[in-house]
Amino acid sequence: MYLQLLGTATSQGVPVIGCHCAACTSTDPRDQRLRTSAVLCAGEERLSIDAGPDFRTQMLGARVERLDGILLTHEHNDHTAGIDDVRPFCFMQQMDMPVYCLDRVATELRERFAYAFTNYPGVPKLDVRPVDFGTTLPFGGKQLHLLRVNHGKLPILGFRVGGLAYLTDVKTLPDATLDALTGLDTLIISCLNYHGTHSHLSVEETLAYVARLQPRRAVLFHLSHRLGPHAEFNESLPDGVEVGYDGLRLEV
Repeated sequence: MYLQLLGTATSQGVPVIGCHCAACTSTDPRDQRLRTSAVLCAGEERLSIDAGPDFRTQMLGARVERLDGILLTHEHNDHTAGIDDVRPFCFMQQMDMPVYCLDRVATELRERFAYAFTNYPGVPKLDVRPVDFGTTLPFGGKQLHLLRVNHGKLPILGFRVGGLAYLTDVKTLPDATLDALTGLDTLIISCLNYHGTHSHLSVEETLAYVARLQPRRAVLFHLSHRLGPHAEFNESLPDGVEVGYDGLRLEV
């Protein structure tokens, strides 16, 4: 089993429209970042983590030709706006696509994508399956343990499977989540910029969580262009911590 990062940028992507900073003008392909997303793969099974506005491009780029479900971490546009592009999978696989999300997010989906829950021909058919913190989802012979992440004041989903944890849009982690993250091999955790915001970690705050959890390997993602070019930012990080990039595969 492996997890492939399909997007590692914030909601604006990198490069940012109209920006001429060093990251946005970089020729390093690692500085070409789509909106944050990933795919978990085990044998022929595929689970998409979020479905943001770059979903179609990401599925084509990763050559994902079947999909067994989508786990939505939360309802923000950069994590859900591509849900319409699940249609080819529904058509090819002749199925309603399972979508795992919090109750609150399920309500948002039914409002924002109301047409998908009608009998109109050609709509993406979604089988919404509400989950909660502490829920476990079977996948590829393992269990995904769904964890609470605080995105500012908004509780959202992270998960752990085996020795790998995936935590996007983090500002704080509850004690129960920290307890569930002991003994990690790989920690994938968001890191917005050098100053942070009310709802996102700064570099210093992210590294503090890494130091506390002590995974063998930490990969930073959900990155702003303000962190600078990949190579320079990566060089500044402590041993065992690295900058993620679109296409990076991580074994579970």
